[in-house]
Amino acid sequence: MSSDNLKGIIELGNEYFKCLIFEDTNYEQPKIISSSIVPSKGISNGTVTNLSEVSQSIRSCVGEAEKIANITIKKINVIFEQPEFLCTKLSKNRKVNGAKIQRDDIIFLLKEGKKQVTQNDESHKIIHIFNHNYIVDGKKFDDEPIGIYADHLSHEMTFLTAPKSNIKNINQTFINSDIEVERYFSSIFALVAQLLNINELKHGSILIDIGLEKISVGFFQNIALLNSFTIPIGINHIAKDISKVCLLDLQESQTIKNKLDFSFKNNDELFSSDNLLKDIYFKRTDYRKISKSLIFSIVKARLDEVFRIIKKNLYMTENKPLSTENVFITGDGSSLSNLENCFSNYFGVNVKKIYINSSRKNNKKLENNKDFTSCLGAIKIIREGWETEAIPVSVNEESRKIGFFQRIFGNN
Repeated sequence: MSSDNLKGIIELGNEYFKCLIFEDTNYEQPKIISSSIVPSKGISNGTVTNLSEVSQSIRSCVGEAEKIANITIKKINVIFEQPEFLCTKLSKNRKVNGAKIQRDDIIFLLKEGKKQVTQNDESHKIIHIFNHNYIVDGKKFDDEPIGIYADHLSHEMTFLTAPKSNIKNINQTFINSDIEVERYFSSIFALVAQLLNINELKHGSILIDIGLEKISVGFFQNIALLNSFTIPIGINHIAKDISKVCLLDLQESQTIKNKLDFSFKNNDELFSSDNLLKDIYFKRTDYRKISKSLIFSIVKARLDEVFRIIKKNLYMTENKPLSTENVFITGDGSSLSNLENCFSNYFGVNVKKIYINSSRKNNKKLENNKDFTSCLGAIKIIREGWETEAIPVSVNEESRKIGFFQRIFGNN
């Protein structure tokens, strides 16, 4: 097996680091060569807190995958997400004065947008650039209006950036492991690529990834990222709230959270006929009367906080509903009973839950019972490209589905 076609990808998660080595061929499905997973150390919500521990975890994770594949990789693609990500949408304009719109016109606007974002915040590095759409003499174009006669051209773009210091710290952990970072991916972007279909992406979809310690949101329309943000609040915060207010052991509170029906209707398993928490849930603390109404109020208060933050970041007003009917939840926290009903009731749309399978039926190289969805999504982007994303092109354009917007972008 030639190592020239083998590539690595690693996800830096809160709980686990996950690595895949795959063969980058022209086959329709990616050929997974090996996978590995290790507990994450020295990282919190995508930010390095201990260089030595992260470096050791990376060496362990990548080394295990290399051992299985019987190769050594020198470069790797990195997936991560952090609350410090910034999503900036802007529009750049150019007068065409009745002439045909040329390729150089779009290149100019792209470079102008990139320069503005870079100069406005020199402390951040661009991770992703997406083309949202073009406005030609007041008319919207989803595709590049090359060859169209016009007086005025506007190009709407979205930039996703991360603090340079955070990127430098992550990069240093790979330098310590003798591995070069080939490219960075936002986790929510990788998830969207794997979980949503082309129609959902084109007509507008919101994906909410509910983790244990954080929640990430991605809003896509016209196959482009329109908005993305991460909240440093996860589903585990509900258990911590119950533990703190009710003076319960955290493990007991985790059990209550996992048993709770989030429709707040069918909770006979948790509460007795007099609406008190059953004594069987007091494993480590002494029994005391804890009412159903108290636990419900604790849980709803935390959920309301999350909903308000999401609503604010999606620029919703009290009287304005979500601009899309396609809203999905996924991630570890989405497995809680009827949690999607809470989201549906608050946002006024039918929020759907996506059950993650990791495609293990077709990928026996993946670790048992582990979720490699983000890794598989990033592999899809690497192999096929993403028509609205601008990246430095390093693959053979003739053998990849790379759109015009990608091809015109120079070095990041």
